[in-house]
Amino acid sequence: MAGTPGRIRLGLLFGGRSTEHAISCVSANSVLRALDRDAYDVLPIGIDQDGRWLLLPDDADALTPRGDGLPSVQASAGQRIVLAPDPTGRRLAPRDAASSVRDSIGDVDVVFPLLHGPFGEDGTVQGLLEMAGLPYVGSGVFASAAAMDKQHMKSLLRAAGLPVGPYAVLRAGQSLSEADQERLGLPVFVKPARGGSSIGISRVDAWADLDTAVKAARASDPKVLIEAAVVGREIECGVLGRLDGTSPQASLPAEIIVSSPSGFYDFDAKYASDQTRFDVPARLSPAALDRVQRVAVTAFEALDCAGLARVDVFLTPADEVVVNEVNTMPGFTPMSMFPRMWAASGVDYPALVDRLVRLALRDGAGLR
Repeated sequence: MAGTPGRIRLGLLFGGRSTEHAISCVSANSVLRALDRDAYDVLPIGIDQDGRWLLLPDDADALTPRGDGLPSVQASAGQRIVLAPDPTGRRLAPRDAASSVRDSIGDVDVVFPLLHGPFGEDGTVQGLLEMAGLPYVGSGVFASAAAMDKQHMKSLLRAAGLPVGPYAVLRAGQSLSEADQERLGLPVFVKPARGGSSIGISRVDAWADLDTAVKAARASDPKVLIEAAVVGREIECGVLGRLDGTSPQASLPAEIIVSSPSGFYDFDAKYASDQTRFDVPARLSPAALDRVQRVAVTAFEALDCAGLARVDVFLTPADEVVVNEVNTMPGFTPMSMFPRMWAASGVDYPALVDRLVRLALRDGAGLR
């Protein structure tokens, strides 16, 4: 499987061991369709839910959501491979050392780790790619880990002078104190501290329901975040690096308007409901638009992000911007807000993917 002269050899990494496995596969479906095959040779690398790495056929249709559910990576679908943490090789090798295709997989120029959640978006895969000396799309080890852990993300944002809402952290075996209940008030949102795609999140309107919500969150993560509700509009803003090395660029923001039974932007509202409306771009005053974009770029830089991020904020009735979270590898599904915001800002999906890969090649492997 030698590369084509003049083309970039791109390893597209997707699936993974997290609860966001299926969303990663849907994102990969969209990216595979967007890549210019005159510019790229693509190696689709799926990670199944047990952690096996598989070299898969270059077939976007296999990752298309169907009526019977979302796609996933199956162990029987491809050749098992490994990436050795050896910067002198930058080579994918078959898992079976005796395999006759050992020399046919070859080197990789750059990796797009299109993984969401733990074991992919949290610095783990980024560390492996650093060890292997491979350039990759997105933030480095520290920024990926810091943004994934909402407790530490909020601490860093607050240290940078950005407003975040009141919250409490429960580690394994801990419960919320009466003092914290009084400080946070009701309602609160209970979520895994290191999760995404709104999996495991509950809105709690009565303290009697808190234990059930904490148990649901701990199914994904032993550390749980409990956040006070912030009254305001839900606004998202994309941030993208520039190829000329100047300050990152903020997209036109979008607004999420939810009328689902849960009353908030949960997993069903994101991916399965027709009761969520997205205003792209959001209808903001010039002053509010400027404030949201400046906060988004500041948050990006405060965490030392690279390449891309989606910054989620609340815009209060007083036009104060309160940062909710920073996502270093936002969704790339057809419904995902990051590509939609950039399309509204003049960067279409294929150009967005190409820019991200070229940013990774420019930055190379190593500290960023």
